[in-house]
Amino acid sequence: MERLHIYFLPNLMTAGNLLCGFLALTFIVQVVPEGPVFSDADVEKIKNALWLILGAFVFDGLDGRIARLIGKESPFGLQFDSLADIISFGAAPAFLMQRVILHDFDVELERLGLVVASVYLLCGALRLARYNCLSAMPDSGNSREFLGFPIPASAAMVASLTMFLVWLEEKNLPTSSWRWVLLAVLVFLSVMMVSEVKYPSFKKLDFRSRRPFTKFVVAVVVIACFVFLWKYLVPIVLPLIFTSYLVYGFVRPRLSRKLRREIEEDFDDV
Repeated sequence: MERLHIYFLPNLMTAGNLLCGFLALTFIVQVVPEGPVFSDADVEKIKNALWLILGAFVFDGLDGRIARLIGKESPFGLQFDSLADIISFGAAPAFLMQRVILHDFDVELERLGLVVASVYLLCGALRLARYNCLSAMPDSGNSREFLGFPIPASAAMVASLTMFLVWLEEKNLPTSSWRWVLLAVLVFLSVMMVSEVKYPSFKKLDFRSRRPFTKFVVAVVVIACFVFLWKYLVPIVLPLIFTSYLVYGFVRPRLSRKLRREIEEDFDDV
């Protein structure tokens, strides 16, 4: 019998992803809204859950890249990653929407919210199952594309938009219409995850690549801005980043091959 290979560092990142998803769920279930307004303690729990979902997104981005960097990809890692993803990027965002965002809708709309959250979770599971099947096919390792919107990006988009909503409420700005936007976004993301739209995977990201000095300076400035101004930039910039990636899937086929290659190679070599 062939021995099962389990590589420590990539799977440690996947375990971090799974742990973040579980902890996010524990914070979400502790939120017990009484009316349309959350207490300060509940708001902190929601923020913790959002940061944990985004943390799971970071761990998910690291596990595969570390495995490819050290040449330690394995079928076990692929299956473990999908099991972690369904918790962190399927169950946690769906439960977040159903329990937190849609809590003050009337009974009928609350049921609609439950259906939408359930559909999101189901489509996420189907997306992961399809990805695993495609990955098992010959020559799939050379693919630079995802079929359908990736579930980690979908969850990060839900989390970042929710973070934006919390930020609006803290500024005492109206948020009722944004709840409908988030409900519509969840439906759209559910469809996109099982769609045939192709997205760049950025699997070839190489931390050892050499880039021009100006791009290095720009990257350092951007990182510095996030470090010192993250409280103001994150609620606005993150939703824009993930929305841009979502829209790019529709724009991408209309770009010339040269322009598409330049855009995606720049991201791969960041």
